[in-house]
This record gives sequence, structure tokens and C-alpha cells, in this order.
Amino acid sequence: MQSRRSFLIHSVGVVSALAMARTALAASPKVDEKDPAAVSLGYAADASKMDKAKHPKYAAGQSCSNCQFFQGKAGDAFGPCPMLGGKQVSAKGWCNVYAKKA
Repeated sequence: MQSRRSFLIHSVGVVSALAMARTALAASPKVDEKDPAAVSLGYAADASKMDKAKHPKYAAGQSCSNCQFFQGKAGDAFGPCPMLGGKQVSAKGWCNVYAKKA
């Protein structure tokens, strides 16, 4: 026979495991530079390698991490971007819809 205490301990463990699994599944995938939406926006995962001739809007120092659309926290290597369907973009990346954070 199982005591009420052991039942509660096991229940909390199961609920915690389910919550952690849900959080892991909720993370959106990273954007592939060859994704059609990424190509249409001129997305590159590393802004330091931008071709200025191909992307004249790019200026040194611009990156996803300092763009108003980047939804990651300061210091995150990747964060969601609504311009690319909420997929994870590199904080070091850049695309044509870059707009400096206020």
C-alpha cells in the first residue's frame, strides 16, 4: 500500500518531468540560411560576413542582437524573430528588415 506522502512525492516528480519536456518541445527551430523566407530577407547567421555590395543596407555593428525584432534576452546566442516566423535567429546574424532597438 502506498502512503499519501510517497504518492505526492511521485506526483510532483511526474508533473515536473512533464513541464520540462513541454518547455523543451516549445523551443522553435533555428533558421536555416537557405530557408526561402530567410533568403527573401537576406538573412545571414554571421553579420560580419555580409556582402555590402549585395546588401547595401547593412552597416558595421548591426546584428540581430541589437534589432528591435530580436526577442531573445541580452546575451542569448539565439532568439526568436517574428520576421522569420518566430524561428530562432543568431544574435550575430542580420537581415534586410533590421531596425535598431530604441
